[in-house]
Amino acid sequence: MAERKPIESWLTDMDGVLIHEGVPIPGADAFIKKLRETEKPFLVLTNNSIYTARDLHARLARMGLQVPVENIWTSALATAKFLDDQRPGGTAYVIGEAGLTTALHDIGYVLTDHDPDYVVLGETRTYSFEAMTKAVRLINAGARFICTNPDETGPSLEGPLPATGSVAALITKATGKDPYFAGKPNPLMMRTGLNAIGAHSETSAMIGDRMDTDILAGLEAGMQTFLVLTGLTTQAEIDRFPYRPSKIVDSIADLVDRI
Repeated sequence: MAERKPIESWLTDMDGVLIHEGVPIPGADAFIKKLRETEKPFLVLTNNSIYTARDLHARLARMGLQVPVENIWTSALATAKFLDDQRPGGTAYVIGEAGLTTALHDIGYVLTDHDPDYVVLGETRTYSFEAMTKAVRLINAGARFICTNPDETGPSLEGPLPATGSVAALITKATGKDPYFAGKPNPLMMRTGLNAIGAHSETSAMIGDRMDTDILAGLEAGMQTFLVLTGLTTQAEIDRFPYRPSKIVDSIADLVDRI
């Protein structure tokens, strides 16, 4: 196997890597602090499209993790970047929260339910049957179907919740139209993120807790990949996948000395 170049830039998932159920994972603070001290380019990524980067900056700061706004990359931002490249100044009917609507407003999109160019589905705490019905009718009338991320469930203190991917499946069943997913594991999210910090895949690494999103996206984007065992994928599940991470570590604490 060819020798990899030294890692100059780091991308890391948020939930399951840096935090778990609103609590920092031991080592996360030291990892972020060292990245900032060494001035290494880095991004904290999340497939959750509910919050803006400013919201997430504030939430992480309350947990003691100082991540600048410009170092946060969400599936909502990746979706907006994709739409801005595809159809600048377009229109969209959006099911989602402030993270998604703000990202689309920021690229000059008009949000409307009148003959939109796109139906854009993101994460929300209250999926409305009325909104889903409207989405189905607009897609049937010709709107293109875009989804922020394919995650079928999300975490909560009470247990798994239906997430964007599950609602997308419902709309697909009703329309016969599959969405384009902008978030992980689509390597597009990683490549646009790397471009945002001026980094190159050959000298970048992706840290994640899920083989099917984080590690797959990093692998397909050409980065080194590190799987931490503090989130969803367990040690016993790794061999079920037809691909492997570059390295498996117990937690983010094991990577501080790699910076």
